[in-house]
Amino acid sequence: MMTNRRVALPILALVTATGFLAQPAGPAATAPAVRAAASLPAMPAGWPSTHFELGLADAPGGAAALHAKSAFGFRYQYLAGGVNTGSGWATWNTDGQFVSYYVADSAANATTPVFPYYQLLQSSPATGGDEKAKDLSNLANHTTMAVYYNDLRLFFQRAAGATPVVLHVEPDLWGYIEQASGTSDDATTIPASVASSGDAALSGLPNTAAGFAKAVVKLRDLLAPNVILAYHLSVWGTNHDIGYENSSDSATDALAARAAAFYQSLGASFDVAFTDIADRDADFKQIQYGDGGASRWDDADFVRYARFIAGFVAGAGERVVVWQIPLGNTKMRAQDDTWGHYQDNRVQWFLDDPGGTHLALWRDAGVIALLFGGGAGGTTCACDAQGDGVTNPAPIDGNTGLSVSADDDGGFFHQQAAAYYAAGALTLDPGSGGTSGGGGGGGGGVAAHWTLSAAPSPTLVHRRHNVTVAAHIKVSKSTRAIVRVDVYDSTGHLAFRKAYAARTYAAGSTIAVRPVFYVSGTRRLGTYTIKIRVLSPTGTTLLATRTSSRTFRVRA
Repeated sequence: MMTNRRVALPILALVTATGFLAQPAGPAATAPAVRAAASLPAMPAGWPSTHFELGLADAPGGAAALHAKSAFGFRYQYLAGGVNTGSGWATWNTDGQFVSYYVADSAANATTPVFPYYQLLQSSPATGGDEKAKDLSNLANHTTMAVYYNDLRLFFQRAAGATPVVLHVEPDLWGYIEQASGTSDDATTIPASVASSGDAALSGLPNTAAGFAKAVVKLRDLLAPNVILAYHLSVWGTNHDIGYENSSDSATDALAARAAAFYQSLGASFDVAFTDIADRDADFKQIQYGDGGASRWDDADFVRYARFIAGFVAGAGERVVVWQIPLGNTKMRAQDDTWGHYQDNRVQWFLDDPGGTHLALWRDAGVIALLFGGGAGGTTCACDAQGDGVTNPAPIDGNTGLSVSADDDGGFFHQQAAAYYAAGALTLDPGSGGTSGGGGGGGGGVAAHWTLSAAPSPTLVHRRHNVTVAAHIKVSKSTRAIVRVDVYDSTGHLAFRKAYAARTYAAGSTIAVRPVFYVSGTRRLGTYTIKIRVLSPTGTTLLATRTSSRTFRVRA
């Protein structure tokens, strides 16, 4: 069992810096089979891509440089420091504008921002002897939680708008709650201050961990429907950790079912689940923590974890993003197991796989993106964090590759990421219900699933001419909703919006709308994209969205 899997990066660093799948070829053929859902759940509402994307931890102001290296789908930045300490993220720029700036920088460089919101543990008073006790004590503290909800409300206000933004809610907390619930895997048994915090918007919600989850969803729905909420799946929440235990297939399936049951006990509809497989390089843990190599993975470990994810996806009905994957490799001479240059094999297992079977295996288990980054100072960075330039020390363990850049990993990650995108990113299965659906409200019953499409005509247009967008909307069950068609220019800024008043969309019927966008003489040149959104009749809850693959270009 692991109960202390992560330590947040220092604040200064943050601010500146079922059926069966075929087994992969080669050594992994002897690993356990991966159990996958017969049909994957629909993609998260509002998800910005139909392809398997990569992402990277990225400091403020770094979006342009990151985008120049590869067409990364995501970049992430911790929000930390505590809600009542005077040093939380809301103080990094005036009145929480840190988030506004990071979102704008991301949107201007065609990258979706992800914010791991890691505030509860670092808040006061945090009584108790370990992280679990401190998290749970703060969660039940009326005074702390009153400030917490205001801090969360500020985030939503700063993140609100047309741009998709991912909020990764409290990594590790949910695992500690699950552990505290014992074998019941029931979040309603764990105290939390929700209605008792005095926050008027949360009146009537239960004072339990499940109520806390509902509170997060409710504030998002009220303030920022464009924000995609990510639950954090901690595999060790079951008090077993398959990252360290060679669990049998049946034991792995049972643990996945427990993890899914705990998620379902929240009774709150997050949009996607994040999980981490290791937040520090294997050799960092061996040398710094003395774990004797327990963090090293072989093929069987990767396949076992994919099996666990597949079981969770089937039981929880949520797709998964794997986050904070360490950046070490065993290929480059720069990786000599010194500070900032520690070895690991996860980057190469996923990305240096000529047959592409490894990524396909995890995609088919329900994974939709991989986000890379170290979880502590001294872990390997795909940057020159150590300031030591190009390094090629004597090889160890057969790592004979010469550095291709000054990055502390020898440039290996960016090299492999560029090759992945150049070859064409993997397409994702839209899952049951088509391209998107569900999300947002936490209501009961079978979710309505929306099929959305849009095509512009013409696809090449001069300024001072019209573009007609032919949009089609279809839903699986009768639903009353608002439909909105948005057009974004080449920098990601909203150029046109047409909203259609709330009406009832009949089950199985296709409705067509044809808004006309006049391209004025001052419009920006370049490629324009189209996004369709479906919202609740009040306009407060995002029900479904899709970015069309069909674009058009504006020229002078």
